[in-house]
Amino acid sequence: MKFVEITSLNYPSVAKIYQEGIETGMATFEETVPDWETWKNNHLPFGNILLLVENEIVGWASLAPTSKRNAYRGVAEVSVYVAKDHQGKGYGRQLLNELIQISENNGLWTLQAGIMRENQSSINLHKNCGFREIGFREKVAKLQGIWRDNILFERRSKTII
Repeated sequence: MKFVEITSLNYPSVAKIYQEGIETGMATFEETVPDWETWKNNHLPFGNILLLVENEIVGWASLAPTSKRNAYRGVAEVSVYVAKDHQGKGYGRQLLNELIQISENNGLWTLQAGIMRENQSSINLHKNCGFREIGFREKVAKLQGIWRDNILFERRSKTII
């Protein structure tokens, strides 16, 4: 098992796993996978990783800024996606724990996640990795014509004071 940086060369694998998440109807409000340049420009220059197991990409995780304002430079939103055929094996936890370490190594003090109410496995993952529920946005967006709630989670670093 090893972690590698997401690049334009391996982005097609990210896009494939992202598409699987879109198809579940509970992983993201996005309806289409963005192209590489759009995806890259919406993420931080660090903390965008793939997990390889026996040279197979089984999932990815990323950090995106929550604001362009300087006061929020230490706050990022996390995304964690595991390929459909590899779910339930602990890879999501490995990805999120690695992302937490990378975020702290780069001076981030708060990580945030917005998770659809129906996505219980992602809710459990984040809680098990030290995130706490801080509220929810009721009917914040429609997905496939259905209003969805988004539960908000955050994790405050214990090492960045």
